[in-house]
Amino acid sequence: AMAYVCSRYPACDSYVMAHPGTLEPMGSLAGPKLRQLRYAAHREFNKLYQSGLMSKRDAYQWLAMTVQAPMAHAHIGHLGEYYCQVVIDESRKLLRERLEQLNPAGVSVIPLMREAVRNWQPDAAPEEVGSVLTVGDEIATVSGLEHAAYGEILQFSSGVKGMVQDLRPDRVGCILFGGSEAIESGSIVRRTGKTAGIPVGDGFLGRVVDALGMPIDGQGDIPSEGYLPIESPAPGIIDRQPVNAPMETGLLAIDSMFPIGRGQRELIIGDRQTGKTAIALDTVLNQKGKGVVCIYVAIGQKSSSVAQLVENLKHKGAMDYTIVVNAPASASASLQYIAPYAGTALGEYFMRKGRDVLIVYDDLSKHAVAYRTLSLLLERSPGREAYPGDVFYLHSRLLERSCRMRDDLGGGSITALPIVETQAGDVSAYIPTNVISITDGQIFLESALFNAGNRPAVNVGLSVSRVGGAAQTKAMKKANANLRIELAQYKEMESFAQFSSDLDAETRRQLEHGKALMEMLKQPLCQPKSDAEQVVILVLASHGLLDTLPTAEQREKTAAFVRQFRADVSGTMQKIDADGKLEPDRVDAILNAWKAYAGGDSHAVQ
Repeated sequence: AMAYVCSRYPACDSYVMAHPGTLEPMGSLAGPKLRQLRYAAHREFNKLYQSGLMSKRDAYQWLAMTVQAPMAHAHIGHLGEYYCQVVIDESRKLLRERLEQLNPAGVSVIPLMREAVRNWQPDAAPEEVGSVLTVGDEIATVSGLEHAAYGEILQFSSGVKGMVQDLRPDRVGCILFGGSEAIESGSIVRRTGKTAGIPVGDGFLGRVVDALGMPIDGQGDIPSEGYLPIESPAPGIIDRQPVNAPMETGLLAIDSMFPIGRGQRELIIGDRQTGKTAIALDTVLNQKGKGVVCIYVAIGQKSSSVAQLVENLKHKGAMDYTIVVNAPASASASLQYIAPYAGTALGEYFMRKGRDVLIVYDDLSKHAVAYRTLSLLLERSPGREAYPGDVFYLHSRLLERSCRMRDDLGGGSITALPIVETQAGDVSAYIPTNVISITDGQIFLESALFNAGNRPAVNVGLSVSRVGGAAQTKAMKKANANLRIELAQYKEMESFAQFSSDLDAETRRQLEHGKALMEMLKQPLCQPKSDAEQVVILVLASHGLLDTLPTAEQREKTAAFVRQFRADVSGTMQKIDADGKLEPDRVDAILNAWKAYAGGDSHAVQ
C-alpha cells in the first residue's frame, strides 16, 4: 500500500525514503482490503489538501503515517475488510480534531501528527457484523453475532431494523420492523447495542401513532422529549402504594359493584360484539376534566373501526387527553407484538411525571396470536393451543407495569383495562385463564344479556373486582350496600317463577324490584354518569321508589330528575361530588325531592 502511494505522489516517496520505519510489515493485507485502503487513502488526501488545512507536503506526510502506524499497531490484516475502513475513519476523526484545535498558521503539524498516531487506539474494534442466512415471513436468521442479546435492535444494510427474539449457538433469529423485500441472503447486519424504544413527550397527546411511535394521522411530526425502552422492569413492591383512589368508568353497573382503582388491572372479557370496547370508550370519556391521560392501544383491529373510535373521541372532546397507538390487522405480526409495550412506555413517561394514566389494550387475544405466529416462525416448540411456553410471561410482564407509585416518587399511576375475547363464552380457555390470574378482577360480558338489551351486558355472578370497596367513595359504598344481594335474589326468584303461576305478594314485590334494578343498570353508549348522579339513582332504587314506575319510562324519568336535582338549592349533589359522603340529611333531601317530582310538582325541586 505504501509503495502504491509513493508511486503516485513523489513528495510522499521522498518522505518515506527519509523515514525507513514507514515500510515496516503491515500484516496480511491483500485483495479487497488493499483496494479499500487505497481508495480511502486517496479520498483523505484530497479532502485534506483541498480544504486548505495543510500544505501538500504535510498532507503527503500525514497520509504516509496514517496508513502505516495504525496497521502496524492493530495488525489490520487479521481484522477483516470492514475493520480496515474503521481504522481509517477513526484516524481521520482524531487527527482532524487535533489539527483544527492546535494548528496555528505557519506552524508545522508533523510533530503533532506523530503524537496523535502514536497515541491512537482502535476504539471501534468491539463492533460486530454478521450476515443474513435466511429471510422470509418477517423473520430473519443471522449468523456471526455471537454476543447479540435478547431484545437487541439489529440494523440491516437496507435500513430495515429488527429485534433479536431467538438465540441459538450458531445463529440468532430476529423479527423485522419493516419490509423484508430489500433483505436477502448474505446481507450485512450490524449490532446496535440498544434495545427497542419509543420516543415520548407531551406532544403525543391527541395524536395517533404506530407501534414505533411514528405519527399516522397526517398531522406532521411529533416533538419528542425523550426516549424510553418499550420493555422495562415493573416497579418493586416498596415503590408502590395501595390502590385506594377510584378510577370511575361512568357506568353504574361497574362503579357500583365492581369498582376500579387507580393502579389496578381490571380485565374486560367476553365474546365478540358484546360491548367490550364500548366500556373502555365510556371510561375514557368519563376522564374528561380529571387530569387523567388515556392511551388506547389497538391490536389487530380493523383500521375503519379505529378511525371511527378516534372520530367519537374527537366529537366528545376526549382526544385532547388521549393517545391512540394503532397496530391494525394489516400491520405485521412484529408491530402487533410490540404495540402494547410501546403504549405502556408512553404511559410510564406520564406516570413518572406524577400523572394518572388509563391504558386500554384492545385486545390481548390478538396480541397472543401475533406472538404465537412469530414463535412458530422462529421454530419454537408449540404448547397448549400451539402457543409457546412463555405466553403467560408475555402478558404478566406487561400488566405488572401498571401500578400506583408512592407519593415521594411522584404518586403517578397506570390503570390497565386489558380486553380478552372469548369463544362461545369459554372463560376456561388458555389465554383467558392466564390473564384472569394476572389481573385484579374481571368484568365478564354475556352474549345472552347483550342480546336481551341489557347493556352493558355485565354478568354479576362471574364479574369481580379484587380491590372492591377500597376504590369507592363512602357515598357509593353506602348507597349500593345490598345491590349485589338483591340482584342475586332476583335471578334466583326469576328462575323459580318460570315454573309457577300462583305467586304470593312478597315474591311479586321482589320480582318487580329486581326488574327495576336491571332496568336501572342499563345505560346508553357514550353517556357516562358522575359519581353523584350514580349515588342519587342508587338511593332511589334502594328505597324501592323505582319499582312503581313503568319499565319503559324509568330511565327517562330518573335522568330528568337527576338533571333537575343538580340545580336544587340544597346543593346535595355538589356536596357529594366534593367530599364523597352520603349523610342522612342528604338521603332525606333526595327522597323528598323525588316524592315532589313523582307527584307532579316539578317546581318543588329547586
